[in-house]
Amino acid sequence: MSAITTALTDWEHVQPPAARRLLTGAIAAFAERGFQATTTRDIASRAGMSPAALYVHYPSKEQLLFEISLYGHRAALDVLTSVQGSTPAERLRGMVSAFTIWHAEHHTVARVVQYELAALSPEHLAEVATYRRSISAVMEEVLADGVRDGTFQVDDLPGTALAVLSLSIDVARWYDPARQAPELLGTLYADLALRMVHA
Repeated sequence: MSAITTALTDWEHVQPPAARRLLTGAIAAFAERGFQATTTRDIASRAGMSPAALYVHYPSKEQLLFEISLYGHRAALDVLTSVQGSTPAERLRGMVSAFTIWHAEHHTVARVVQYELAALSPEHLAEVATYRRSISAVMEEVLADGVRDGTFQVDDLPGTALAVLSLSIDVARWYDPARQAPELLGTLYADLALRMVHA
């Protein structure tokens, strides 16, 4: 399955199809050029549409970024909360592996989601920030569980949660499918995370 087909499949919930094409065009443009350097003409061109067509479906370029950001943060949170495990170490391993794999497999979307936040309006940034806090809280919870049962040694829960999450998030910045398989990267980063907390 091509990257374009995969991107369109990921956004099947966006209707009508023209709106979906604009959204995936925006993802590609924002990831390649950055939000500020991307014009509405760039987005429409990638979608195979006229520049005026964008405003039929989205009131602004920023609204497109907001839709992408919401989707990405909700998906990332779902990845973390879906992990099961009977011990904190098992859960941490599974969470870091899954979070890393998601950022590798969806590196184009993740790059936009993680590195273009400053372009959101204050209201939209505040909404996205609730998901970011939830993501941090999920990671802090598993670390705290490990501290309580003596599995982990963590002096700073928020700081360590941020460090562990940042390992996976940074994958979106540099990931190249030819470099390493997502699953292998997930295993490597899960091992590194467990070492960080002295598991």
